[in-house]
Amino acid sequence: MKILGIDPGMAIVGYGMIEINAGSEEIKLAASGSIQTDKSLSDSKRLLEISSDLAQILELYNPDCASVEKLFFFKNQKTVIPVAEARGVILAVLEKYNIPTYEYTPMEVKQVLTGYGRAEKREVDRMVRLALNTETLPKLDDTVDAIAIAICHSRSI
Repeated sequence: MKILGIDPGMAIVGYGMIEINAGSEEIKLAASGSIQTDKSLSDSKRLLEISSDLAQILELYNPDCASVEKLFFFKNQKTVIPVAEARGVILAVLEKYNIPTYEYTPMEVKQVLTGYGRAEKREVDRMVRLALNTETLPKLDDTVDAIAIAICHSRSI
């Protein structure tokens, strides 16, 4: 099974594709990266870029399902609407490609990965490294968060 994890954002959309073989607990990182939009462009152009880049990712990797971070609580009120708009575009593209989509709050992801819903970032990173049996993770937090969201779904099915 191939699960695409997505961490929505207007500036950066992180993604991570994991593969799980039937009858095996082993999780393999198949692909990861980010969609990054230019801040000098209009919001509509940035959203269109997210849409077209995500469509390319879906066509390239053909996931069985996707797990997307759900907006739960935002400290920065200035970014909540752009993130929500990006999330809407992401959900629409996933629907267009008939990809079953599951949503998890950051607290749910932390709970599933670490056993504690208010775990710190470094604890989540450690559990992602353990799940993937690797010492290194991608540099961008958004990409690591997307991988964590995919792992969360793999443990919730």
